[in-house]
Amino acid sequence: MKITFLGTGTSQGIPVIGSTHPVCLSDDIKDKRLRVSVLVEWDNYSYVVDCGPDFRQQMLNANCKKIDGILFTHEHADHTAGLDDIRPFFYRQGNIPIYAKKRVLKSLKRRFGYIFTEKNKYPGAPSVKQNKINNKSFTLGNIDIIPIKGFHNQLSVYGFKFNDFAYLTDMKTVVDNEIEKIKGVKVLVINALRHEPHESHFNLKEALEFVNKVNPETTYLTHISHLLGFHKEVQSTLPRNVFLAYDNLQITI
Repeated sequence: MKITFLGTGTSQGIPVIGSTHPVCLSDDIKDKRLRVSVLVEWDNYSYVVDCGPDFRQQMLNANCKKIDGILFTHEHADHTAGLDDIRPFFYRQGNIPIYAKKRVLKSLKRRFGYIFTEKNKYPGAPSVKQNKINNKSFTLGNIDIIPIKGFHNQLSVYGFKFNDFAYLTDMKTVVDNEIEKIKGVKVLVINALRHEPHESHFNLKEALEFVNKVNPETTYLTHISHLLGFHKEVQSTLPRNVFLAYDNLQITI
């Protein structure tokens, strides 16, 4: 299984528009972060988790020519706003499967009505195949995917476990029985927004506490704000086998 980090930034990305914060002015490529998303590939399957406003550029960066579907963690714009850019995949492949909970599908229908409509559809608009998921395993390709339920402030969100890879983002709380689903995975990805506490995201301290509960072999931190600091400096402070993810990083499990 190959994992490509398409984006590792928070909702505004890094650099933030108009910001003079030192991290936003950094020349280090690892300090430049598109909105958070990941590409998971195994055998001949390719799935994306979330498609935010940078989706087009991310697909070009990854030289991705086929996707078998998109999994949505939740409906916020930094995770969904790129849905229209599935058009090149749709033209080649037909309806693109999407996987999301009922609430998220309803949100997508409101915002992208022209994609979901079946009457008087605009020529050239893409179409999707809707797959409603809940907190039960489902099959993609030849493996079972296990949703991991957490809360983004008061909003219920899903992470996903692909065999020995667990991807969670925008988490603030995760109850013990959900943590049990991912204990001891080979690779965990979890959000770590900044040092200061935040009402809807793990800060770095909380993310590391979560890592200790899960006890994975290796952890990558994502959904990173410029307020966390310079990539190189933060990485030097992290425990063994915990790494800051960065855009276009690829790992193999």
